[in-house]
Amino acid sequence: MIYPQFVDHLVFRVADLSMTERFYTVLLGQPAHRTENSIMYQVGYTRVFFTRCDQHQPWPYAKEEVGLNHLAFAVLTLEELQAIQQQLGRAGISNSGIKKDRYGQKEFIWLDDPDKMRIEFYLRPA
Repeated sequence: MIYPQFVDHLVFRVADLSMTERFYTVLLGQPAHRTENSIMYQVGYTRVFFTRCDQHQPWPYAKEEVGLNHLAFAVLTLEELQAIQQQLGRAGISNSGIKKDRYGQKEFIWLDDPDKMRIEFYLRPA
């Protein structure tokens, strides 16, 4: 059997593309590509797209309901996670601070993006 080797891309619809770009540029660096209606970041082999959505979302994002619970980005060292925490602080982005996962016993930081989607940076040593 043949199975995929990595996630090629993810696409998220967002209410405010400019606010989303400012937020994710702090987290992921400069976008690799931008158009009037979308931005794309390269995260390893995975491309993460954000596209403008002009439709009003009738209810707030609910991470505990069916669908995406959160998006986790891996970091390889505790030092990288600490640097991310400092970047978030300098940018004024509210976050959990470094916590320890009760299941995997690994450190992580969680935060919510401008559309209230949960984002995580998770320590996964190589």
